[in-house]
Amino acid sequence: MRRFVVWELGKLAHLRSVRLGLGAALLLPILWSLAPGLQQVYGLVLVSGWQVPALALLAGMEFLFPFLVAMTAAEVLGAEVSAGTLKPLLLRPLSRAHLILVKLLVVLAYPFLLLAASLAGGVLAGVPHGFAGFFGGTGLGPGGFAGVGFLTPAAAFTEILRAYLLAGATLLPIGALALLFAVVFLSTTAAALSTVATVLLMRMLVVFPALTPLLLTTYLDLYLRPEDWGLGVSLLLIYTIGFGLLAVFFFERKDV
Repeated sequence: MRRFVVWELGKLAHLRSVRLGLGAALLLPILWSLAPGLQQVYGLVLVSGWQVPALALLAGMEFLFPFLVAMTAAEVLGAEVSAGTLKPLLLRPLSRAHLILVKLLVVLAYPFLLLAASLAGGVLAGVPHGFAGFFGGTGLGPGGFAGVGFLTPAAAFTEILRAYLLAGATLLPIGALALLFAVVFLSTTAAALSTVATVLLMRMLVVFPALTPLLLTTYLDLYLRPEDWGLGVSLLLIYTIGFGLLAVFFFERKDV
């Protein structure tokens, strides 16, 4: 099975959505660090390179990163259908359940690859501002960008790394949901649009307070609320596992 995982990772690297997503994630912090309207719009003047990765994460997690994850997760299976390689793939000595689980593992790895590219771009764009200790905040810890006093490089790095890992966790169910829709529709476009529509619908359900703690969209900003990581990560994993099991269930019964 390990050989199939490596093989799927290789195919992932050749997907257009992956190349586009990683490029966008890398360029986003560079563009934002040069944006002339940061002070006017956000009241922010960059005083440290540690603040640049936060800018990229805050901007990307609004819509861009979830959308890129949905597109790639849908294309992981949709590309096989459009290229006509899915049927030959089913002839290999791997059950349908194992095949979709391998694709799920690849899909779940992608959000962290995407965020790693964004973090790399943030570090690169932050070099001119330096990475020494500073008075202020990274934007991902107490006090936001204003901070609560002097922040050491080690503390700043810890805040950023924790936020990026939590952000990756919030994107896992979105990837699993997109793969589920890809199984149902056998179409990249339909799966991606269905995923985005589902996430937007969940956002609208905040008008029902009883449902709010159970919605995955409630925890899309978990990286800003690390104190809630226990409940948040648990619920996100339940969604991810649930969507993954449904994908396996439907794929085993799908006529392809």
